[in-house]
Amino acid sequence: MFIVSDSWKAAHPQAHAGILVMLDVTNPPQHAELEARKGRLQDELRSRFAGQDKNAIAALSPIQAYNAYYKPFKKSYHVQMQLESIAFKNKSLPGVAALVEAMFMAEIKNLLLTAGHDLDTLQLPVTLDVATGQEQYTLLRGTEQVTKPGDMFMRDGAGIISSILYGPDQRTQITAKTQNVMFAVYAPDGISADATRRHLEDIRDNALVLSPGARVELLEVSGA
Repeated sequence: MFIVSDSWKAAHPQAHAGILVMLDVTNPPQHAELEARKGRLQDELRSRFAGQDKNAIAALSPIQAYNAYYKPFKKSYHVQMQLESIAFKNKSLPGVAALVEAMFMAEIKNLLLTAGHDLDTLQLPVTLDVATGQEQYTLLRGTEQVTKPGDMFMRDGAGIISSILYGPDQRTQITAKTQNVMFAVYAPDGISADATRRHLEDIRDNALVLSPGARVELLEVSGA
């Protein structure tokens, strides 16, 4: 179901990636208990960073790891900016379908970059690879994007499904009809295998709030 290419291992020897596959999930527009959990998480983050500034967030080890990855590409880590907006500007996580919110909640808690996909749209296996700069795919918003050389990405039998720099694709996006799901986390150098696994477990736990009868088909962390 999940393959790590030799090219990726050579380019990112200290990095990790994680996959969580869950079957028989539901994806309602909203879920009261998940909303309550989201509210508590946001309150905890505001309390944690009360009286501090952006430097406190920039000093967090996951943020430092992603910024080190993004810097050569002259890009910024968007999860850092999301956390700053929640902690310092009283903003909230985006209001989207509940299964995606389950992922966003774990992402903002653990600060690990994650993409979600409808498993039934994937042409397995999924391969973790490193871009040459020649690949192209359709982003979630519908625009075409060419990869950056050296960026991590994942592809299935039909093409790229996500990359670190540009995010998930349109073809395999989670929808209201999603019944089986795959979450994929990119963990560059500086993010441990244990942290990656705990992050996947948090996504699993959030998803089980929505779908108590869902089954975990795979929870796996890979590295070089």
